[in-house]
Amino acid sequence: MIAPTFAYARPTSLAEALDALGRAGADGRALAGGQSLLPLLKMRLAAPALVVDLSRVPDLHGITETADAVRIGALETHAAIARSEVVRREVPLMVQTASRIADPQVRNRGTLGGSLAHADPAADWPAAVLALDAVVEIAGPGGTREVVAADFFRGPFATALEPGEILVAVRVPKTAGRRQAYAKFPHPASGFAVVGVATTFALEGDRARAVRIAVTGASTRPFRARETESLLEGQALSEAAVREAAQHAATGMEMVGDVYASAEWRRHLVAVMTARAVLAARG
Repeated sequence: MIAPTFAYARPTSLAEALDALGRAGADGRALAGGQSLLPLLKMRLAAPALVVDLSRVPDLHGITETADAVRIGALETHAAIARSEVVRREVPLMVQTASRIADPQVRNRGTLGGSLAHADPAADWPAAVLALDAVVEIAGPGGTREVVAADFFRGPFATALEPGEILVAVRVPKTAGRRQAYAKFPHPASGFAVVGVATTFALEGDRARAVRIAVTGASTRPFRARETESLLEGQALSEAAVREAAQHAATGMEMVGDVYASAEWRRHLVAVMTARAVLAARG
């Protein structure tokens, strides 16, 4: 398949990138790792007049540590995140998630920011950033702003990003010492999540505190399994209690059905993968 003709810009600063996207308006698209945009172009599902390649914008790269968080630049690849000693030490759930994405080729080209901005309902990262209460940093014509992960995802392929804005970085609170895990039922060909569940919580004795459970792949957008979180909060995590609470993980959410899995099967998988994630994190 051959992509449609488009103009190409490769800015070397965030200001230049924002200016190029601003001038293009609705006819401009940002290119991060290309693992989502390039297939869309080749299938003629996207036909922008201008593609703005962000790869040489230094503000979008780097992994840095502050007193209470790890800041990951939008253009850091899945593989780079999986290799990062800082991320491994302070936010191991991000390493688990990065390591489960697709295949080595995709992990070495695809980026955190590109995946989040694309907001594929079956992507892995949304579950992780929701479970970690991450903050998304955004730059646009009006300046910079921050959006918590819970408010970032609006629907299938829809986010809080406005036209002309660029996702700059993701700031993830440090969670070293908290229990965390990512459990995924992948599609055998693409590696996308038919259902994926990320969880983090603290253990005080044998009781769970600050329980976070996030689900991807099952609905039109990622979501927090709030009823299950509530049922497990302050409770001893026996296998029976976890499996019972996991039955409520999809409560209030509409499941999607497609050629990969019916809505009924996905609802079942949400319960199964939620229990597996929590029990794996419990250790």
